[in-house]
Amino acid sequence: MGKAVALITGASRGIGRGIALSLAGHGYDIAGAATRIDPNDRTSGLMEVGARVEELGVRFAPVAGDIASPADHETMLARTLEAFGRVDILVNNAGVGPTKRMDVLETTEESYDRVLSINLRGPFFFTQRVARQMVRQAREGAAYAPRIIFITSISAAAASPNRVEYCVSKAGLSMVAQSYAVRLADEGVRVYEVRPGIIASDMTAPVRDRYDDLIASGLLLQRRWGSPEDVGKACAAIAEGYLDYTTGGVVHVDGGFSVQRL
Repeated sequence: MGKAVALITGASRGIGRGIALSLAGHGYDIAGAATRIDPNDRTSGLMEVGARVEELGVRFAPVAGDIASPADHETMLARTLEAFGRVDILVNNAGVGPTKRMDVLETTEESYDRVLSINLRGPFFFTQRVARQMVRQAREGAAYAPRIIFITSISAAAASPNRVEYCVSKAGLSMVAQSYAVRLADEGVRVYEVRPGIIASDMTAPVRDRYDDLIASGLLLQRRWGSPEDVGKACAAIAEGYLDYTTGGVVHVDGGFSVQRL
């Protein structure tokens, strides 16, 4: 049995996978959520992540559900509670970019609605449901103080007019994190925003050459791509209590992108 239970959305690949493995390496049981699960495939996707988690000596529960569908939220939480009896850490990581990058003057309602439903509306209401469970646990004297982590992006503050719907979703999620931090502080639930920069993942693969050039030209103080493991380390620091006096704060994992320079 791990020291606490972490429920991670979008855990099948990329940043979510990195977070799951990092927390598992620190002794946390993992409930990994993904829209689709192939129980027979242990070489890729969520079941591959589960196998790696279990190799680290903790438990893993696959959780199927679409974060954009409120009808799935209760099932996702119920599956986690069925497996572990509680949820101590919620990592809102699931997210998408636009299917096609378009100039802000051409952005479609369909693309806007898709991105906002997955990146903002879904996490808002899923957090609402999980937070109620966490409040119950805290009031019952749970040994582990619950924590909620929102994975946003440097796009919460840096405008990209060719994918504005993504920027809007992450800026909105940043305010969601602050709002839950304010509401839950007196309940003993700590809330954090982790804001990744340019992270090597499926989402950034199509624009790798462009970001290679930007990084080489000095866009970042640390001239390298970030990795899912970098984000996982930040989440592990929160889980381990190293940032306990930082509720409502933003943890930048961006290689110095956010530092203003003259």
